[in-house]
Amino acid sequence: MTPHVQIRRASPADFEALGEVFHAAIREGAAQYTEAERAAWSPAPRAGEARAAHLRAQSVWLAETGGRPLGFLALTEQGCVDLTYILAEAQGQGLFRRLCDALEGEARRVGMVRLWTDANLHAKGPFEAVGFTAAYAETVERSGEQLKRFRMEKTLHG
Repeated sequence: MTPHVQIRRASPADFEALGEVFHAAIREGAAQYTEAERAAWSPAPRAGEARAAHLRAQSVWLAETGGRPLGFLALTEQGCVDLTYILAEAQGQGLFRRLCDALEGEARRVGMVRLWTDANLHAKGPFEAVGFTAAYAETVERSGEQLKRFRMEKTLHG
């Protein structure tokens, strides 16, 4: 397990590094997709003002060690878990569950009763492990590639 992992809210100063995590998690960790599909999904790290504005509009939690981001989750005001990315080297160590616990705590605090996400093939299992269920599967197009994903939902209790 990665030592001394801290879970905290991300700030705008973190956003460029989160773009790197997003890109690396897709390119190195989403093995259920072909190389062409991963390249279409994330041809380069996402950065810039448009990406920063997208993240500023959400509540973002990150897992880090020694100031280095290992993964992050983002929640919209509508209850969508919009972004869920953990570096391949940090997967399987409980970071997803810890990030989800932080996100769900905030969701409950602000009165949300339902969360939903569009989970990729790689994220479906971890979402199921924290209580999400698949409502339906769909295919989306990214730069000419067809990517399968799942709409998943979770009702928050108490």
